[in-house]
Amino acid sequence: MINHIWGLLSNPGREWRNIDRERESITNLYARHVLLMALIPVVSAFIGTTQIGWQLGGDAYQVAVPTAAVLGIVFYILMLIGVAIMGNVIHWMSDSFASRPSRSRCIIFAGYVATPLFIAGIALLYPKAWLLLIVGIIALAYSARLLYVGMPAFLRIPVNEGLTISGGTLAIGVLVLELLLALTVALWGLGFNDYAVSWSLFR
Repeated sequence: MINHIWGLLSNPGREWRNIDRERESITNLYARHVLLMALIPVVSAFIGTTQIGWQLGGDAYQVAVPTAAVLGIVFYILMLIGVAIMGNVIHWMSDSFASRPSRSRCIIFAGYVATPLFIAGIALLYPKAWLLLIVGIIALAYSARLLYVGMPAFLRIPVNEGLTISGGTLAIGVLVLELLLALTVALWGLGFNDYAVSWSLFR
């Protein structure tokens, strides 16, 4: 739930055990955590891109409000799907282990591991490339820590096995994140009159 945020940031080992005791469902995870947390980058991006604009080189490109609204909705949906995808990836990677966790448990795990990335979305209030890069690296590093600590504490996967899964999951997670961002940016070229932004990002 939303009240697990501080615990995951300050004492992840203890908080993973608290989450484990709650035995929540995927429905509860989304209703009480993911749906709310995913709003952080969406709302921040909406404000940042419409009021300040993408900082690309020396120029700033503001996005029209209707465009930003559509992109926000699409990005929000993609993030919700992304959590489920990562949960399934973790479940698939744990296939060879005797202590393989259930699919729903892996999705719940992925939802909480994504917490630092959701919080990092605040940086989109000022969408400048160097700031997003720094905040993104820090968020990924902390998500990696949550992965490593949570494997034995929540998924019951031994540390030596969890290290392998953590590394693979983080690598795939980065690829999924990049894909989500690429899909969102690509939408600027679908008749939204923001071709300059799309071209500048991919140039």
